[in-house]
Amino acid sequence: MNLSLSPSRPGRLRAWVLAARPQTLPAAVAPVIVGSAAAFAAGSFRWLPFLAALAGALLIQIGTNLANDYFDFRKGADTAERLGPLRVTQAGLLTPATVRNGMIIAFGMAALIGIYLIVVGGWPILVIGVLSIAAGVLYTGGPWPLGYHGLGDLFTFIFFGVVAVTATAYLHVGAVPPLAWAASIPVAMLVTAIIVVNNLRDIVTDRAAGKRTLAVIIGARATRAEYAFLVIGAFLALPIFWLSGVTGPGVMLAWLAAPLAIAPLRTMLTGEGRALNPALKGTARLHLAFGLLLALGMAV
Repeated sequence: MNLSLSPSRPGRLRAWVLAARPQTLPAAVAPVIVGSAAAFAAGSFRWLPFLAALAGALLIQIGTNLANDYFDFRKGADTAERLGPLRVTQAGLLTPATVRNGMIIAFGMAALIGIYLIVVGGWPILVIGVLSIAAGVLYTGGPWPLGYHGLGDLFTFIFFGVVAVTATAYLHVGAVPPLAWAASIPVAMLVTAIIVVNNLRDIVTDRAAGKRTLAVIIGARATRAEYAFLVIGAFLALPIFWLSGVTGPGVMLAWLAAPLAIAPLRTMLTGEGRALNPALKGTARLHLAFGLLLALGMAV
């Protein structure tokens, strides 16, 4: 019997969709939109670089997800006790080699798009692209994986937040406007908060597997405080930037996303294990809504 067609198992196409983890993809979309809005506010916006940057960011996110699926399985971090969303390698839906090849293809396609972006933006985009792909692989792969040594939060903040926003703005403008630097901070804080939820949920299984995330190193209580700092800090950064003259008052439009922070904050302060999965989805939703509203506030 073909198990891939069994009612209890998703087919191969569905397995690939699960492996790509579409619920995480908005984390790649929001920084590109915010960076483009900062460029628009500076008087420069180009559709082709915007679309190419968006496609490249999505492919890097997918490649990173596949890398995490593959390397966490190989290192023994994904087991039957996993509390988070299904990982296709651990579940046996796709072979490790298949997932590894998918990772290579995703990063390869991102690199091909990067050729056009390098033509547009020059050598800085080459450096950023290489480092971003390397960070996606080395988050869980390589001899010294970043996520296994407490550096996952920092590299998420840098590459999926600050770099993603400012590099996008650079593609449009040829420089990074001060508005892009300012906007990148709260965006980076919220995308990092997504990782914090993931790490708090998995703190017990990660510790048992020898995966020393920052949550494992600092403990559950400090991790909850880190999450609160990142989420609340993202909102508090906006009036600070406005009152200091770095941005206009339009950035305060992002405060309309504040109600979306209530449920995940409450869950993160009280929940444990699998009960934190709703907070993961809620934080991803908050990140996207915040980014879209922030972009709108900068552009109008």
